[in-house]
Amino acid sequence: MIIVLRYGHRRDRDKRVTTHCALVSRAFGADEMAIYGEEDDQIIKSIKKVVEKWGGNFKCYFIKDWKKFLKGKKKEGFKLVHLTMYGINIDDIIEKIKEDYRKNRKLIIIVGSEKVPKEFYEIADYNVAIGNQPHSEIAALAIFLDRLFEGKELKKEFENWKLKIIPCERGKNVKKRED
Repeated sequence: MIIVLRYGHRRDRDKRVTTHCALVSRAFGADEMAIYGEEDDQIIKSIKKVVEKWGGNFKCYFIKDWKKFLKGKKKEGFKLVHLTMYGINIDDIIEKIKEDYRKNRKLIIIVGSEKVPKEFYEIADYNVAIGNQPHSEIAALAIFLDRLFEGKELKKEFENWKLKIIPCERGKNVKKRED
């Protein structure tokens, strides 16, 4: 079980970025995305439509209390990975994270939008930097998940799809399920 926690969503400013975090989470192997911040039903509806069309069991929802959420998940055995440009470079820590994930299959990846509280650095089991320069949280999430799954997530088959892309060298080939 991999949950992405999107911290600090601001309805007017972050709707596209938060939606893209959810799309990347789903496509790159996460099971859920919890969002803390200003509630926005449009994001939930948008992601639900993607799942209905393209398949899978991905869930997206808002939470009211991030501290309670993270503390509860830690008690359930989840390891917390905080993606931050101030952390340890991914190449220096990814093998340890993979080892933990293989053991308990429970991981939360924290992705901020606004400045995150210092408690995130303290509660996290791993503070991970994709690079130590300012960069996109969407790119950081994609790179982290790709490194975690070693590229295997890119060939994942989603169940219950209504639309499926058939790879081709030129043009677009989309298969529609007729049931």
